[in-house]
Amino acid sequence: MSERFDTDVLVVGSGPTGATTALALATYGIRVQIVSLWNWLAHTPRAHITNQRAMEVYRDLGIEEQVHEQATPWEFMGDTPYATSLAGEELVRQRCWGTGDKRKSDYLVASPCGLVDLIQPKIEPILLKNASERGATFTFNTEYLRHDQDDTGVTVFLRERLSGREYSVRARFLVGADGARSKIVDELELRVTGELARAGTVYTIFDADLAQYVEHRPSILNWIVNPNTSFGEIGMGLLRAVNPWTRWIAGWGFDLSKGEPNQSPEFVKQQIKTMIGDPDIEPEIIETSLWYVNQAYVPQWSVGRVFCGGDAVHRHPPSSGLGLNTCVQDAHNLAWKLAYVIHGFAGLELLESYSVERSPVGKQIVERANLSRAEYAPLHACLRVDGASQPVAEGIRRFRDPGPEGQAARAAMLDAIRLKDTEFNALGVELNQRYESTAVIADEDLKPEKFSKDPVLYHQATTRPGAKIPHVWLVDKGGQKVSTLDITGKGMFTLVTGLGGQCWSEAVNALDFPYLKSVMIDSAGARDLYCDWQELREIEESGALVRPDGVVAWRHQSAPSDACEAENLLASALGRILGIEKGAISQSRQHQFAPNFGPHLFA
Repeated sequence: MSERFDTDVLVVGSGPTGATTALALATYGIRVQIVSLWNWLAHTPRAHITNQRAMEVYRDLGIEEQVHEQATPWEFMGDTPYATSLAGEELVRQRCWGTGDKRKSDYLVASPCGLVDLIQPKIEPILLKNASERGATFTFNTEYLRHDQDDTGVTVFLRERLSGREYSVRARFLVGADGARSKIVDELELRVTGELARAGTVYTIFDADLAQYVEHRPSILNWIVNPNTSFGEIGMGLLRAVNPWTRWIAGWGFDLSKGEPNQSPEFVKQQIKTMIGDPDIEPEIIETSLWYVNQAYVPQWSVGRVFCGGDAVHRHPPSSGLGLNTCVQDAHNLAWKLAYVIHGFAGLELLESYSVERSPVGKQIVERANLSRAEYAPLHACLRVDGASQPVAEGIRRFRDPGPEGQAARAAMLDAIRLKDTEFNALGVELNQRYESTAVIADEDLKPEKFSKDPVLYHQATTRPGAKIPHVWLVDKGGQKVSTLDITGKGMFTLVTGLGGQCWSEAVNALDFPYLKSVMIDSAGARDLYCDWQELREIEESGALVRPDGVVAWRHQSAPSDACEAENLLASALGRILGIEKGAISQSRQHQFAPNFGPHLFA
């Protein structure tokens, strides 16, 4: 008799990592249960920037349109001022998130998805709703206590917070998405590298109608250079639009060595009024709290059948807007691998690739986010005179001065603003991830990649194994544009080939592997009428194998001699990637599990 499991995967934590994991697993036909310590979802407007790669994940999971309905649109995100106050004098203005004319085309070419601004309290209900509709279950007010794992599964011990009842759940796998104070990371004794709480910020949510000051230059970030707010590591205050243009966050740094800063309602309101610069505006304070800067990551993300992701394993400030986006991608990477193992189409070895692939990304974004904070130094040096009795006031006066000192400060500002592009227009950081693991088969003669432009600022499209498949627009049967990302993913391996790769299509049919399909570009359903795929594919027409998360897993430079050779090559590649014997690929139909894809995903 087979062992009974209460669920296939138990996820601890209902934030972006946990909820995206649940959504993806439910979409792939896996029984998944989320437990959350809290009685509902996020209630503070954190984690708002949603970059193109996260939007591609949402597109793949069928929720992109729902995200757009709730989000602040791309065009409102990035005409960012640095000013003495919101109503006061602008000192310099920066185009961010690819909204400027010089960079917009780079973003449009890189992805079928644009950026949006969507706070965590709005994205989590979308994730939860769709996961529930596809079969995921959620248990709130439930405390994770501990777990025991063995060769076949994990026993998770929980406590109902309302009744105090303790009980256990038996799952095949456990996912720790329990945040920056992760019990599961501690329990697994995973090493945390770096520094916690190395800087601090006052964080105040308030309501005020400030449309008159921002509609002509819409931006979700507004930097305030003012003697009353220019403290801390960044050296400027910040007004961030939560709901344009009536709900905001005001933030300013403080010196940790001096203890907790003044958080009295009177002081906080005066600070906000100073940042707005209009004495007639009366902000309504909703909540004030302190926020601390972390610079820490976990090198190893899993032990046995327990996997960690999100803030549990990468802890950093919101600079560069990488947090939620990385959490969503962690979940997307892990979910398909768990699904394939649970369905019986992959060996446990596949799961080892999760930490190998995602841990370097976690380390990279921790370093990038903290470096972005440090890179404000040249900018505020242009607007500050160290040693003066009033450094910021003197710095602003110097910046306005027509004389040599003012000219030098304004010249230095050009370099300082261009440096900040590495935070605010860092398309390469967001899209140039490259995986190396057993779930990727590199070309035999693959040479180190050479980037034609700055890999921080610019995306380099490639079909190199380990990179995400390049986006180009194809044309479907009805004459409508469809992205290469739309014909791949959705829980399937996809062999992308051309008219010259007919033997590959025959091999796919012969293998009869349920999660493998072939797409023949330039057939009736996906024509390369713009010739963009031909320009980017870097191989002959004969094909590239794309994983369920949109990553190129393997490619073959030229067409095999016949369908029999193609079948052997394809079966061997899938076997290596999935960690199973080559012969098992053709026997996969014996499994009874099938993904629960909705019709909206396989239209």
